Amino acid sequence: MIQTTTDRKWLPLYEALASDVRLNILELLAEKEMNVKDLAQTLGLSSAIVTMHVKKLETGGLIHTALIRKQGGTHKICTLAVSSIEIKLPQFNEQQRAFDEVSIPIGHYTRFDIQPTCGLATADHVIGQYDDPRFFFEPERMHARILWFGSGFVEYRIPNYVLPGQQLEEIEISLELGSEAPGIAENWPSDIHFYVNDTLLGFWTSPGDSGQGRGKLTPAWWSDSVNQYGWLKVIRITEQGTFLDGQQLSAVTIQDIRMSRNEWTLRLEVPDTAANVGGLTLYGEGFGNYDRDIIFRTYRR
Repeated sequence: MIQTTTDRKWLPLYEALASDVRLNILELLAEKEMNVKDLAQTLGLSSAIVTMHVKKLETGGLIHTALIRKQGGTHKICTLAVSSIEIKLPQFNEQQRAFDEVSIPIGHYTRFDIQPTCGLATADHVIGQYDDPRFFFEPERMHARILWFGSGFVEYRIPNYVLPGQQLEEIEISLELGSEAPGIAENWPSDIHFYVNDTLLGFWTSPGDSGQGRGKLTPAWWSDSVNQYGWLKVIRITEQGTFLDGQQLSAVTIQDIRMSRNEWTLRLEVPDTAANVGGLTLYGEGFGNYDRDIIFRTYRR
């Protein structure tokens, strides 16, 4: 999902959507990946015209393109880059809310219990060996930008900056994540559970371990045949309940969270007892499609 605003930097994306031809291309690519020649034949247009439209869609971040050797020739293969777009419009007279924000690097977990397949990597190399949980204790893990495991959990500790006398209004957590399959698998569901201070907020079923093209930020040394990118999910715990991307996840409210004076804990878990045990991949800065780590915000009055 792309989250946009009315900031002028998003004009290439909005321009990419402002065309019947380009909307038709998006609809075709939703069914299967296609090369420019196939798109041109299906749309009844010249390859030159379709190439121009594809370039605008790529500039807008809506599709990926890659040159692939196939059937004795080189083809420019087009695939969708995102599944949805959220536009946040300016709010009239919206009062600015006070908040504290902590960015948590992927490798800064404080507790874990995981099962293979598993591993973690920095921006330029894999830490230790694949599928050996012992390397999750490796001090170098603090520099990890991506981690994955087949089942179990990782837990993070976050400073609590809400002072006595201040009223906690909302917790917002955003992170890029997906399933963990051996290799990649588009259809590999996983029930990823979210906990704050040991309170279960609910779970989200990740559809798979995506590999339809490389992640936008994937380092050049990273293999094409393993985890590429996930989905950016935003969890909000409010006075009305817990919401995932604006849809209610559970009835857990901010009042239901046991508050510690000094810290919060965030646990991400795929339990063995889940209906879909498809693992978890966490993408941090320099991996996936979003150049960010785990963001933990607390809003207060």
